[in-house]
Amino acid sequence: MARKVLVLGEVREGNLRNVSYEAVAAGKLIAEGGEVVAVLIGETVASLGAAMIQYGADRVVTVENEQLKNYTPDGYSQALLAVVNAENPEGIVLGHTALGKDLSPKIASKLGSGLVSDCVNVEVTGGNIVFTRPIYSGKAFEKKIVTDGVIFATIRPNNIPPLEKDESRTGDVASLVVDIKDLRSIIKDVVTKASEGVDLSEAKVIVAGGRGVKSAEGFNALKELANLLGGAVGASRGACDADYCDYSLQIGQTGKVVTPDLYIACGISGAIQHLAGMSNSKVIVAINKDPEANIFNVADYGIVGDLFDVVPLLIEEFKKVKVNA
Repeated sequence: MARKVLVLGEVREGNLRNVSYEAVAAGKLIAEGGEVVAVLIGETVASLGAAMIQYGADRVVTVENEQLKNYTPDGYSQALLAVVNAENPEGIVLGHTALGKDLSPKIASKLGSGLVSDCVNVEVTGGNIVFTRPIYSGKAFEKKIVTDGVIFATIRPNNIPPLEKDESRTGDVASLVVDIKDLRSIIKDVVTKASEGVDLSEAKVIVAGGRGVKSAEGFNALKELANLLGGAVGASRGACDADYCDYSLQIGQTGKVVTPDLYIACGISGAIQHLAGMSNSKVIVAINKDPEANIFNVADYGIVGDLFDVVPLLIEEFKKVKVNA
């Protein structure tokens, strides 16, 4: 059954986030040969439309307004609902990001629709679109199908691979004028912490530290290893509570949920709250002095040893590999 599916492209600092392309791939599956319409919302976003088409969208609808420069639930919901009303889609896909988690239930409520959130897989089985999502902090998975109404879902970053970029693809990029009004919250200024390197939620490689790192200086070696691998640095809540690093790096049930290709846990014991945020990583390597540490129960590879001895050795070996590559 061919469907029209809307996919929200997420823009950060003038660039599309990778999850936007992953959402297009999910939209293609849901559309089953129908039309995938990308939606871009912001102050000036039309120039990003071509990239969405090259990654699989059939056409793009943009909503540009100076009041959409920064995300607000009221502003973005007005913009997206206007597109939904104009296009009347059978499906809607957003990334399961901070923006998507905030916006999707608001839109679902306005539409009187269900919502399948935090999906890690989308497939067509027996004539149904089947969504797979983790439950019980990632200890189990459930499969969901939508039996009535709009098929509305959010997808977890780094789980559904984007389609291969095709620079020869072309499509219409049209603008929809929406009067954004009655905003209950207005962003006057945005102060961001200086971030280094790769976005943690979209990183393919993450090197994370726990209390075993012992100090803020102890994270320097982890940063060096992460930079060498083109990855990002993360942390357990214990490391954040001890002021070894900022809470923006926290991974776990009360932090970020990540699913990189490679997760290297350094000095992390493996509390259940931390495992909830990283146990679905494709390959997990644990480094810990305690051979009974719980982290080894989820690790694919374990190194029993002092991270201050092991991490420098890994850095040296990876440097050799890169030189010889």
